[in-house]
Amino acid sequence: MSTEKIVSIEQLAKRAAELKGQGKSVALCHGTFDLLHIGHIRHLQSGARQADALLVSVTADEYVNKGPGRPVFNQYLRAENIAALACVDSVAINHAITAVEVLDQVKPDLYVKGSDYKSTSDDLTGNIQHEKDAVERHGGKIYFTDELTSSSTRLLNEYFEVFSPEISAYLDQFKETVGANEIIDKLKALSGLNVLVVGEAIVDEYHYTSPLGQTGKGNVFSVKYNDYERFAGGAIAVANHVAEFAHNVTLLSGLGATKSHEDFIRTNLNPAIDPVFFFSQDRPTIVKRRYVDADIAKLFEVYFYNDAPLPEETNRKIVAWLEKHLRDYDVVIVPDFGNGFISNQMVAALSKGAKYLAVNAQVNSGNRGYHLITRYPNADFLSLNEPELRLASHDRGGVIEELAGQLADKLSANHIAITRGTKGALMLDQAKTAYKIPALSSKVVDRIGAGDAFLSVAGLCLGGGLSPEQALFAGSAAAALDVQIVCNREPVRAVALFKYITTLLK
Repeated sequence: MSTEKIVSIEQLAKRAAELKGQGKSVALCHGTFDLLHIGHIRHLQSGARQADALLVSVTADEYVNKGPGRPVFNQYLRAENIAALACVDSVAINHAITAVEVLDQVKPDLYVKGSDYKSTSDDLTGNIQHEKDAVERHGGKIYFTDELTSSSTRLLNEYFEVFSPEISAYLDQFKETVGANEIIDKLKALSGLNVLVVGEAIVDEYHYTSPLGQTGKGNVFSVKYNDYERFAGGAIAVANHVAEFAHNVTLLSGLGATKSHEDFIRTNLNPAIDPVFFFSQDRPTIVKRRYVDADIAKLFEVYFYNDAPLPEETNRKIVAWLEKHLRDYDVVIVPDFGNGFISNQMVAALSKGAKYLAVNAQVNSGNRGYHLITRYPNADFLSLNEPELRLASHDRGGVIEELAGQLADKLSANHIAITRGTKGALMLDQAKTAYKIPALSSKVVDRIGAGDAFLSVAGLCLGGGLSPEQALFAGSAAAALDVQIVCNREPVRAVALFKYITTLLK
């Protein structure tokens, strides 16, 4: 049976050693093979003709970094499809993001890649160079096949209804104005921007539990405690998102002089970020502790913070720093979480001094009714969710586009974006032209942080000169990737976003 060909990576390496011991040459192919098509088959057959035996490694599901909904076929089905081919000797599932570890273990004589990988500059991930180095350090070489090429992604998009009809219709229309390579090149060009992120450092905690049910005495729900995890959230998470695209990032934030969590925060900052921390004696670094179940559903939340205004001396120092340095930055991104760090004097300095200001004023359980975007008298880009817009407008049932336009005029904003969860998002420009996009996510693990990802990428795009339609698309794609990440476990990686954009626009 073909399934007998499916082995572990260690067994694949052992098989290679056996073949070489018999004086036979070994070729290795590696890929996702989400939809096995004629291009794959000819590629594998061509590779098999170059050696006595062809081994194949298949990327495991958790490392198929092509966006929500992928892979369509799980790793076992994909491996079985490959194993069914007569030209293949053995197949293994590779639990790593690249083939480097497989190459180091298997040590093939030939590493077989398609002709589309000949130019390393076209490889979004940069992995092909690392794989080439791994092959050559064991005496092997890369062989490029030149067979009929096709795209699993394109075929899946067209024939397998990976996307809803609404998303497919949007993507078809969007592709008429911009291609994947064009928007990726524009995102890469943002790397030279000098960016300042201003906001509260927040340590997010998830305490994982299992439900036990109602207690024996009283109407109280009880759970079994399992484990916990800490994440660098708030403005730290925004700075980490931004640093994936801009290589010069400064984070201005406040920490507690006691209970600062400074070591944890610095350890979890992208090395490209230059932190500027101001310490306060009377307020700890904010911790938001959430108790969640196995499905990441929130059961209960506890804030550890002091939301009183900053001490006057600390506030003066921060305002002085802003007034001195704001003009050094091309883009200033402010995720204002409304927990007391950003003062009215800081708002005035930001509104007056930033070359390009992108702002979100978040409504949460700690500030509901007291913290609105209207505290910013001037901003270039406003990013809000629908409840935040309605609270700022004091209007429960008005038309979203009209409310957004009125708020943008009131705050002198060039662009305003409204995120609407499963309903997607919209953006208005100065002419009040409305650009709309459906939600691009097909799988949601955790919605915490999705708005921050949108603000980070869309704000950076607009500040870097991309059109509102392109900024809305890139920000929405970033949010679609972020909802697959538990809390702020990691930022939206630039390579992941580039690959997802490629997937969407094929």
